[in-house]
Amino acid sequence: MENTIKFGTGGWRAVIGQDFICSNIRTVAAAIVELMKKHGKTDKPVIIGYDRRFLSIEAAKWVAEVMSYAGITVWFMHRSVPTPLVMHTVKDKQLHYGIEITASHNPSEYNGIKLIVDEGRDAPLETTSELEKIIEGINDVKYTDFDTAVKQEKIIFISNPFNKFLDDIIGLLDTDALRKRGLRVVFDSMHGSGTYPLLVIFHTARCTIDTINVNKDAYFGGVMPAPSEKSLGLLRDTVIKGEYDLGIAMDGDGDRLGVIDRNGRYINANEILCMLYYYLVKYKGWKGPVVRNLATTHMLDKIAESFGEKCYEVPVGFKYISSKIDEVDAVLGGESSGGLTVRGHIHGKDSVYAASLFAEMISVVGKSASEIIDELECKYGKFVMVEDNLRFAPEYKAVINDLVFEQKKLPEFSVAIDHVNYEDGCKVYFVDGSFVICRFSGTEPLLRIFAESNSRSAASEYIAYFKEFLKI
Repeated sequence: MENTIKFGTGGWRAVIGQDFICSNIRTVAAAIVELMKKHGKTDKPVIIGYDRRFLSIEAAKWVAEVMSYAGITVWFMHRSVPTPLVMHTVKDKQLHYGIEITASHNPSEYNGIKLIVDEGRDAPLETTSELEKIIEGINDVKYTDFDTAVKQEKIIFISNPFNKFLDDIIGLLDTDALRKRGLRVVFDSMHGSGTYPLLVIFHTARCTIDTINVNKDAYFGGVMPAPSEKSLGLLRDTVIKGEYDLGIAMDGDGDRLGVIDRNGRYINANEILCMLYYYLVKYKGWKGPVVRNLATTHMLDKIAESFGEKCYEVPVGFKYISSKIDEVDAVLGGESSGGLTVRGHIHGKDSVYAASLFAEMISVVGKSASEIIDELECKYGKFVMVEDNLRFAPEYKAVINDLVFEQKKLPEFSVAIDHVNYEDGCKVYFVDGSFVICRFSGTEPLLRIFAESNSRSAASEYIAYFKEFLKI
C-alpha cells in the first residue's frame, strides 16, 4: 500500500478521521524514534506541544506513549501552546527534537504533526524525506499507557513553559516606549493557542488589551483559522466600534500574523514585513539585509536597496528563510502567508514577538499603521499582490505538472518577460518589476498563484492568464 503520510513545507497534515488517525500518528512517532536512534540523538528529552484543534491533545499523548515505550524522556505541556514556544524551548534547552501537534492555518477538518530539530528549526527536507522512508518500514508499533508512563516519570509535565519564552521577548522590546504610548489593542486569537503569551507581554507593557474568539472551538467559528482580510471581519468591526489603536490576530498555532489598523484597514503580511524591516533599520539603527520567499513582495527589495542592503530570495518553506538569515546575518525574514522572524530570536515564525514588535513600532514612530504604509508607498511605489488558490481533480495534477514544470510552457502575457525561475514552482519576472508565480501547495491539495504589480487589476490579469492557460 502506498504511504499516505507525506511531509510538506509545514510538516505532515491530514484530514481527521481519514489519514489523521491513531494508527498513523503512532506510526509517525515510531518513525521519529527510529530517526533519533539512527542519528544517536536519544540522549535528550523530546518536548511535545499541541494547539487547540480537535484531537490535538489526544494525538500528543499517543506520540508520547510511543516515545516512552522506546525509553525516550518526554517533556509534555500541561496546556496548549503556540508552535514558537516549542521552537524556543528546543533552542533554549539545546534539545535535539520537538514536536507540535498542529495543522496551523489549515481548515478545521485537518490536523498534523510538525517536527522541530536542533536549534529550534523546522525539520529540513532531508530529514522529512528520511522520515518518510522510515515510515514505510514501520509495521508493529509498541507504546506505554500514558498514565503509566507519567507514574514512571518517563513523561514529565512542564507546568509553566512560558517563562523563558516571555522573558526573552520582553527583553527584546522597547517597553518604555510601549508604556509611554499606552496603546489600546484588541486581540483575536482565532480560537488558537496564542492568547496567554500575548496577554502577558501587553499587560507587562501597560497596554490595554481586550480579546475576542478566545474560547476553544474545533470549527474556528466557521471561518478559516488564518488571519486574512476575509476572516477578520469581526476584529475590524470591534476595532472601529471600540476606537482601538490596533487589532491583532494570529492563526491557531501562533505563527501567522494579521493586523487591523485603527481605521479598520487590513494590513497584510507583505505590508507588515516591509514596515518592520523599515522600522528596525531606520528607527532602531539595525544593519543588514532582508530575506523573503519567492512569493513575497518585491517592495522589500526596494527598501533594502535604499539602505544599501540586499534582499535575498529563497524557496517557499520557512526553513529556507531561517537558514538564509543565519548565512547573511539578515535583520529579518518572512513570507506573504503571514510568518516572520527577527535576527536574535528563534529560527522559526513567531507571531507573538512579531505582534509585540509591531505595537512597539506604532508607539515609537507615533503614526498609525496606515500612515506608515502610505509613507512607504510614497517612497517606493505601490506593490499590490493578488492570490488565488485553485482546486483541481487529483488526476489533473499530472497534467499541470507536465505542461508547466516539465514542458515549461507559459501563457501569452501582455507584458514582456525578463526571466523565469523554476526553482520552486514557476515564477515569471516581468521587465516592469511585476511577477506571477504558480506552485503546488506544500500543505494542501491546491495550486497557488500569486501575482504582484502596481495595481490590483494588473496583478489579477496575470492570474487570469494562467487560469485560462491551465483551463482551471
